[in-house]
Amino acid sequence: MTDYPDSLLRAVLKQVKVIACVGVSTNPVRPSYFVARYLTLKKFTVIPVNPAYAGQSLFGREILPDLKSITEQVDMVDIFRRSEFAGQVVDEALEALPGLKAIWMQIGVQDDEAAARAEARGVTVIQNRCPKIEYQRLFGELRMGGFNTGVISSKL
Repeated sequence: MTDYPDSLLRAVLKQVKVIACVGVSTNPVRPSYFVARYLTLKKFTVIPVNPAYAGQSLFGREILPDLKSITEQVDMVDIFRRSEFAGQVVDEALEALPGLKAIWMQIGVQDDEAAARAEARGVTVIQNRCPKIEYQRLFGELRMGGFNTGVISSKL
């Protein structure tokens, strides 16, 4: 399922505080970079995860090689990996992150079987959506012009 009620998206974005961004890039033109940066500007704690950049710093935090390396409570995992790798990330998240509330798969990322495994464990799953775009749309920050997100702001 990728058709989610606004009430669910809004609830997830209001509930989570700490987000692990898996597949984040240090390249500022990559979507994973500017989404993670935006989330930090909105006062979410973003934990960058990417083995290719492990040990480097991004947004004032060390980039970790994997979810198992995280020592703090994580509320949501934001997946910036191709769909064929999403299930692996979901399984690692379910194993390594007790208390996980949500898994968010970015635009173009979908794995229904992995989503079912997470939902069976009580974790909310959102697929094929971007938390940055949804945050902007749901909380009245989406501006027309510039980057075309294909989403039109509506009254909430």
